[in-house]
Amino acid sequence: MNKNNSGFEPLGLIFKAQRPIKKPPKYEWQDLALRVINELSIPNFKRNSVFKICKDNDKEFVERCLNDTKELCKTGETWKYFFKVAAQSK
Repeated sequence: MNKNNSGFEPLGLIFKAQRPIKKPPKYEWQDLALRVINELSIPNFKRNSVFKICKDNDKEFVERCLNDTKELCKTGETWKYFFKVAAQSK
């Protein structure tokens, strides 16, 4: 079989091509917002609201809202309950 026409790529090229570079969040509140978004499966159209809550409030407040949401809302859309808890706690 011809080496140039084998259809296989060198292993090094495969690993180089599949590694996207991901920038870490610049601020701690951004990392917290991403964690809330992932844990509560918040839809894309509400992501900015989560970032605003995390930016405007301290970390303990947001974590308390997140924990209350997980503890009290076992079924349904937990992200709606998170916004309700965050709005009432202020």
